[in-house]
Amino acid sequence: IVLGVRNYKYSIFLYVAFFFQYILLDTYMFLNTLTPKFYVALTGTSSLISGLILIFEWWYFRKYGTSFIEQVSVSHLRPLLGGVDNNSSNNSNSSNGDSDSNRQSVSECKVWRNPLNLFRGAEYNRYTWVTGREPLTYYDMNLSAQDHQTFFTCDSDHLRPADAIMQKAWRERNPQARISAAHEALEINEIRSRVEVPLIASSTIWEIKLLPKCATAYILLAEEEATTIAEAEKLFKQALKAGDGCYRRSQQLQHHGSQYEAQHRRDTNVLVYIKRRLAMCARRLGRTREAVKMMRDLMKEFPLLSMFNIHENLLEALLELQAYADVQAVLAKYDDISLPKSATICYTAALLKARAVSDKFSPEAASRRGLSTAEMNAVEAIHRAVEFNPHVPKYLLEMKSLILPPEHILKRGDSEAIAYAFFHLAHWKRVEGALNLLHCTWEGTFRMIPYPLEKGHLFYPYPICTETADRELLPSFHEVSVYPKKELPFFILFTAGLCSFTAMLALLTHQFPELMGVFAKAMIDIFCSAEFRDWNCKSIFMRVEDELEIPPAPQSQHFQN
Repeated sequence: IVLGVRNYKYSIFLYVAFFFQYILLDTYMFLNTLTPKFYVALTGTSSLISGLILIFEWWYFRKYGTSFIEQVSVSHLRPLLGGVDNNSSNNSNSSNGDSDSNRQSVSECKVWRNPLNLFRGAEYNRYTWVTGREPLTYYDMNLSAQDHQTFFTCDSDHLRPADAIMQKAWRERNPQARISAAHEALEINEIRSRVEVPLIASSTIWEIKLLPKCATAYILLAEEEATTIAEAEKLFKQALKAGDGCYRRSQQLQHHGSQYEAQHRRDTNVLVYIKRRLAMCARRLGRTREAVKMMRDLMKEFPLLSMFNIHENLLEALLELQAYADVQAVLAKYDDISLPKSATICYTAALLKARAVSDKFSPEAASRRGLSTAEMNAVEAIHRAVEFNPHVPKYLLEMKSLILPPEHILKRGDSEAIAYAFFHLAHWKRVEGALNLLHCTWEGTFRMIPYPLEKGHLFYPYPICTETADRELLPSFHEVSVYPKKELPFFILFTAGLCSFTAMLALLTHQFPELMGVFAKAMIDIFCSAEFRDWNCKSIFMRVEDELEIPPAPQSQHFQN
C-alpha cells in the first residue's frame, strides 16, 4: 500500500511480477508431473491441426493466389495498426482491367514483325563473322520470307519478268541464290510488256510501256548483300526511285480492276517499306532529326498502314533527341485502350512518368513519408508496364545479357523484351534515377496480379504459350526468360514445417516414451532455470528500485516475508 501511494507504476509492475512468478512456478510443477502419453497426445493433436491448416492454406492459394492468413492479417490487422486500405484502388484497377481485357482481340501467340529489326547483311551477318554464331533461327527467317511474299508480291507478277524472278527469289532458302536472283532481275531493265488499260467499257487500248528497274531487287540487295549501313542506304535510295515510279503508275490504274488494285497495294507496301528503312538508315548513321522528319512524313502520307508500327521507330528516335514533349504527344495518340499495346508503348509511358520524380526518389524517404502523387503515378506506370511484359526489367537492369533482337517478336514475350531493351536501354540510363526507381518497384507488380493468371489485372491474361514460341524465335545459345511464377506464401511454408515437426515429435514420443519424457523435462529445466525459479520478490524490488531510482522505503517484517 505504501508503494502504491508513492509510485503506482512501480506497484503495478510488482504485482505483475508476482503474478507471472506464480504462474511460471505452477506451470513448472505441472509439467514435471506429466506422463509421456500426454506428450504423444499433444504432438499428435498439434500435427493434425497444423496439417488441416496446411491443406486449407494450399487450397486457398491454388484458388485465389494468396494466403488466407496473410489476407486476413492485411485486411483486419493492418487498418488497426495504421496501414492504408487499398481495396478501393484495387477494385478500380480491376474494373479498368476487365474493360481493357474485354476489348483486346489480339491472338495470344501471334508473332509480329519487329519494327526495329536490324539489317541482315550489315548487322546480323557481321555478328556471325565475328562470333561464329547465328543470331537468327530458321523459324524466324522463314517468317520473314513469308512476310516478303505477302508484302512484295501479287498475282500479276508473272506479267513482269523481273517481278517473276523476285517472286521465286523470296522463296529461296540459300542467301547466295537470293542475291544472284536479285542481280538477274536488275539486268532485265529494257523489256517491253503490254499492259491492258480499259478506258471505256466497250473498248480497250493496248499501251506499250518501258518497265523500270525492279524495286524489290534493290530491297533484297540492301537487306542481305550490303555490308554497311551506308551501302544499304544507297541501295534503298535506288529502290525508292524505282518504287516511287511504280507506285504512281499503279495509283492511276487501281480502279480499273481487282488485278490493278492488288498491284497498287503491293506497290504501296514496297514504297512504305523502303521509306521506313531509309529513315532507319538515317537513324543508324546519326542523322536523327532527318529520320524523325522522314517518319513523320511517312505517317502523314500513309496513316492507315499501322501494320509496320512506324510510331515505335518514331518514339525511339524522339527519345534519342530527348524531345520528351513530342514523345508524350505520340503516346497520347497511340496509348489508347482500343489499340494494341506493346512494350515500347507501356515502358515509354513509364519512363516519362519516372523522369518527373526519379532524380529525387529515395526508397528510405518514401518508406518514411509515403509516396507522393507523382511518385505513385510513376510506380503505377511501372507496374502496368511490368504486367504487360515482365521480362523487360531484367534486361534494363542488366541482370541478363542482351543478344541481337530477332526479326519477329512475340508480344509480352522474351523476344519483345530483348527487342525493346536493345534500343531503349540507353534512354533509361540517360534519365537520372529511372533505373533505380525501376529496381525498387518492379517486383511489386507480381503481388498485384491476381491468381490464377487467367483473370488478368490491367491487361488480358498472360499467354501460357509464350515460352514455346520464344524458343522458336530466339537462338539456342540464349536462355529464354519465362514468366515469373508466384512463390509459396510464408504461412504455407510455416504450417508445412510445423506439421512435419509436430508429426515427427509425435512419432518419436510414441516409439520412445521414456526417452522423450526425459528430453521434455530437460528442456523444461533449461527454460525454467534455477536463477529464474528463485527470482523472489526481494530481487525484483531491488532491481526495479535501481531502475526507477526510488529511495528506499521502510520495510516491515510482514512485507519482507
